[in-house]
Amino acid sequence: MSDAMRRALTERGIEHVTDLDEAWQSGGHGPKLRAVRGAARALREKILAGPNAVSVRTLPRTTLAYPAKFAFWSWQHSPAPFVSMTHRTLLVQCAIGGATKTVLFNPSDTRASRRTPYFASMIEQLGPMSSLFAREFDPIEKQLEALGLSCDDVDFVAFDHLHTQDVRPIIGTNDDSIRAKYPNAKLLVPKCEWDDWDDLHPMQRAWFVPDGKQDVRADRILFTDGDLKLGDGVYLIRTPGHTSGNQSIVVKTDSGIWASSENGVCVDNYNPRASKIPGLASTAALYGIDYVLNANTPELGATQYTSMALEDALVDRAADCPDFPQVFSSSEATPVGFAPWLAPTYQHREIRHGRVVRRLVSRDERVAPATEVATG
Repeated sequence: MSDAMRRALTERGIEHVTDLDEAWQSGGHGPKLRAVRGAARALREKILAGPNAVSVRTLPRTTLAYPAKFAFWSWQHSPAPFVSMTHRTLLVQCAIGGATKTVLFNPSDTRASRRTPYFASMIEQLGPMSSLFAREFDPIEKQLEALGLSCDDVDFVAFDHLHTQDVRPIIGTNDDSIRAKYPNAKLLVPKCEWDDWDDLHPMQRAWFVPDGKQDVRADRILFTDGDLKLGDGVYLIRTPGHTSGNQSIVVKTDSGIWASSENGVCVDNYNPRASKIPGLASTAALYGIDYVLNANTPELGATQYTSMALEDALVDRAADCPDFPQVFSSSEATPVGFAPWLAPTYQHREIRHGRVVRRLVSRDERVAPATEVATG
């Protein structure tokens, strides 16, 4: 991390976490897997010893069809070509320097995401049938309003990776032709993946919106490199492989530690031997595999596998289904009638923790500072 990048983060109370650095530098994929898993277990103990996040809420955004061969690495035994997924945004609040900060993780612009080359082609091929797979939930503005917040209250936005993202509606463009939905937010984005977007590997090209970062407001970007502590109980941990800058949000709550990413599309990806999806348990046992990749971009598969092991080592187990870890897939596989064989064995559906804090701003903050009020 450059001095300028570190300074920009430090000024906002964000800390660099070094606990995993040495493990990631291990040579060879086997030694690296063991080292990262061990370092993650040690970091877990540190997180457990610290305070919880202030609050967490799950905001459903849209449902979508996704090829089953990608979702389960072609291990599933099912005639259904697609799995249904529900994409969700995480609202996370944490204490930073005595103030409560609001983070949105994966606040995707769902309409702009349809311009992703792969999905645009799929929508064209399916024609009117494509609408059968898509359900839009309440706009994010309305969901925030129900919690006593507005888009103006968001301090940071981040994505687990930049597949399907158009960040222009998120942070705006220089000429204001596209206005920022979150005008006071900074985008936390790994520098390596941001740079990759300029000249993509062919195996990634179909999954990035080509002009999704064109002419964006550079003053609203905070570039990152490595692992970060955003505030009490909230971390951004690098989990590369699915993309070069893939990252997971890790949150300590009153139900234990959670992680969220799209390395897997459901808990079955994290313990295939306990899966009831036909084919997963038998194939995992045959090859001695512990994790099933979300494998639409498999060129860094061994690294993605290690990242899934990292997530698994950090989190707690689901209280009512301890076979599976509390890894919350940002686009979680959802049971649907056209693919009954692909229903996940267990679903998290949501994370709910704490009381959401809304910020009451006086008409003139020079006279009276903002106050904070906890809502439901």
